[in-house]
Parts: sequence; structure tokens; C-alpha cells
Amino acid sequence: MKRFHVHVNVERLDQSIAFYTTLFGGSPNVIKPDYAKWMLEDPRVNFAISQRDRAPGVDHLGLQAETENELSEIGQRLQAADAIALAEKATTCCYAHSDKYWAEDPQGVRWESFHTHGEATTYSAPVSSVEKVGTCCGPAAGQVQGSTCGPGAADACC
Repeated sequence: MKRFHVHVNVERLDQSIAFYTTLFGGSPNVIKPDYAKWMLEDPRVNFAISQRDRAPGVDHLGLQAETENELSEIGQRLQAADAIALAEKATTCCYAHSDKYWAEDPQGVRWESFHTHGEATTYSAPVSSVEKVGTCCGPAAGQVQGSTCGPGAADACC
């Protein structure tokens, strides 16, 4: 079963944690100095906030797959929609190791579809000279058009 994902950029992590803890009626499942995540069951949502160098507000939406097969099915649908901006295999982002597909809808809303393999000790992997994107959380809005990444290109991206 898939889980809806929302990631919000915040200016003051401590104030946002207090607000969302009250709203959701429970503490985050993960708290880091620059990040917090709630794995809610009702509604079934992976809700994350982070204090990074991005404008405050909704950063992206997504679908969290529980299996590699679920992620593959999502990737095939995104490829059919010609919407994949970036495919990542074994990436580190948001204190997790995951495989991902990044896409953008016709309005420019960024979507992250991912399957997580485990926890990480850092927010993102170190940047290398061959990476196309120097930070976690996919390409910036508007970078989707003209991308050649797809489900078969996961090893070549980022």
C-alpha cells in the first residue's frame, strides 16, 4: 500500500514541530537538527518538514511505495506521461536511502515517488563532480522539460 508524501520547507523548525505535533496529535517519528517527519496512519501520510536553503512553503508532493514493484509501476506511469525529470538509484536524501523518480505536473508541482531501503546518518549524500543535482530533493521546479531520464536510466542520473 502506498503512502501520500508532503514535504514543506520551514523557516523555524522548532516552531513548526510544535505546530504540527499539536495538529497531528503526536510527536514526529524522526527529528534531526534540520528535519522532522511524521508517519501518519490516519490519514496515511508521510509528512516531512525541513529547514534548508529553499523558500518556505510546500516543496513537493509524492508517493511512497512500500515495494520495488510498486515504485516500478509508478515509474512506468510517469514515463507514459513523459513526466520523469530525474531517476535516482540508491540515493541518500532526507536521512534515508532510497530509489526515486522525480516528476513535475503541468502546473509545475514537483512530485517525488520513492521506495526507501533504510535510514541514513546524513541529510544527503556528498556532492560529486558527476552529479547533475547538488542537493537532495530533486531538480528545482521548471527543470523537468527536456529531461531524458526514465526508469531504465536510474543509474545514470544524479
